Amino acid sequence: MQIILKPTSLEQLWKDRLIDFEEIMKIVVDVDKNILAIDAEMHADLEKYLLESGSTQKDLWGANVYPVNKPDENLEYTSFINIRPSQGNRSMEVKDEIIRKKIKQIVNTLLV
Repeated sequence: MQIILKPTSLEQLWKDRLIDFEEIMKIVVDVDKNILAIDAEMHADLEKYLLESGSTQKDLWGANVYPVNKPDENLEYTSFINIRPSQGNRSMEVKDEIIRKKIKQIVNTLLV
């Protein structure tokens, strides 16, 4: 697990990953701090790591990156941690388009 604060090679992260999923890397994005955590077996582990590093629960959203896919097809906005009725998200998928755009912008900036 690691927190990404600045642009980092997704290809290198994929090569150096600790969790060996076949085609996916789990991430949790802090949409307030413009950072993300990557490379854990569960989104909840990444969420906990960011919370311990000073992030706020309401700003954390889980997603999946598929490094082997084309850049426009490599992001999925799905995680159990996204089920938040109190924030209007009753699904594993991030439904709010503003939050989705923010996640995509952060991912595209940090995972190059």
